[in-house]
Amino acid sequence: MKIARMLTVLVVAAVLAAAGTPALAEGDTVHFGSNINVAPDAEISDAVCIFCNVHVQGKVTGDVVAVFGNVDLAGDAQHDVVDIFGEINAESNSSVEQDLVSVFGSVHLGENVAIGQDLVALFGTLHEAATVTVGNDTVVKPGWIVWGPFLLILLVVILIVREYRAYRRRLVLRGYQFPPKS
Repeated sequence: MKIARMLTVLVVAAVLAAAGTPALAEGDTVHFGSNINVAPDAEISDAVCIFCNVHVQGKVTGDVVAVFGNVDLAGDAQHDVVDIFGEINAESNSSVEQDLVSVFGSVHLGENVAIGQDLVALFGTLHEAATVTVGNDTVVKPGWIVWGPFLLILLVVILIVREYRAYRRRLVLRGYQFPPKS
């Protein structure tokens, strides 16, 4: 009986989620799974994209956020640009008036890119041209800081499991006489 109730609740939740209206405020664009494209002559407030990409050729007066997607910036972002688990590609002569933040991703900045405040690239890579200007701080922490210890722990666990299995095989094989009798 509990399984039937649980299944009913899950079906009702799925129907409500599918029938829900998108979370939009005036001028905001929020997408889940479909890309956001800002045309060269267009202007939007915020662009939030989960499991998709944001392509900005025009102007974004608010924040640009992508989670598990990429941000391609050829225009202007008047607030923050944040990307988690993706890439930020800023073409030449584009600008970010506040912060540019990338976590577990890479940042590629073209010629004459202007960042008004801070540039933060955590656990990823930064590729920037010599003419990039950053208003305040640049913080870059490479990915090996996280992945290096993780891979070391994984290697130790694999070696322990391998040795334990070999030990168990030796115990089993001690019980048999060689060559086996027919």
